[in-house]
Amino acid sequence: MSDRIQVATDGVVATLSLTGPNGVNTMDEDFFHDLADVVAGLEADDAVRAIVVRGTGGHFSYGLDLPALAPKLAGLRDAGVRERLGFRDYILRGQQGMRALAACAKPTIAAIDGWCIGGGLGLAAACDVRVAGPSARFSLREGKVGVVADMGSLQWLAGVVGEGHLRQLALTARDIDVAWAERIGLVNEVHADPDALFAAARELAEEMAANSPVVLRGIKDVLEDARRDRVDRGLRAVAEWNGAYLPGRDVTEALQAFAEGRQPVYVGA
Repeated sequence: MSDRIQVATDGVVATLSLTGPNGVNTMDEDFFHDLADVVAGLEADDAVRAIVVRGTGGHFSYGLDLPALAPKLAGLRDAGVRERLGFRDYILRGQQGMRALAACAKPTIAAIDGWCIGGGLGLAAACDVRVAGPSARFSLREGKVGVVADMGSLQWLAGVVGEGHLRQLALTARDIDVAWAERIGLVNEVHADPDALFAAARELAEEMAANSPVVLRGIKDVLEDARRDRVDRGLRAVAEWNGAYLPGRDVTEALQAFAEGRQPVYVGA
């Protein structure tokens, strides 16, 4: 089990907590692989009727652990076809955890406080419902680090906020506050403080859990079937794109600028 995921069950509700380093809950390779196993275990547990996903340390998630990814990207600079295909498959394997959460037969609720960035936003978008606290902030930050988001943000957010809002978020890579997020439908509810947020998430989970598990599964299966082809094509396409083109000069510049605490200068290569 990854040290970046903890699971606790209380009655019919399981809470999946993101517990990454430094209180920002970044995601590494093990996180995505273990997420699929965690979700499968919760699906198999008949005592669990609903799942709350939350962060710890005051944030939901900063997304991908870029320093951990940097050596893998560096190894691709002079890579041949075999290495490129291997990196594509690496991305596809990472996507399986997010796919498992999105397709989970039980209701999932993301309780978001603090920052929700990149892959963290993809994780939240893969849940059925999102509720937030007043300090929640959101960003599809990949555009600022020279990467096309490849863990599901572009695919699942399209069905949450609509393509127009998604394109604006992705192409600007801007940060938005919780009021903006609520206005575009990214979050369903906003609560006054973290305690109220997590209490509301649990209450919502219990309300869903009170319904027939068979009906809940049927609803989710039908909704998932309606979007599956579009999502599958999108996830495959971004794995092919990043497998072919990373790391370009722009992503190398972005990582170096991040390490040096300066703004990157992109050259479009």
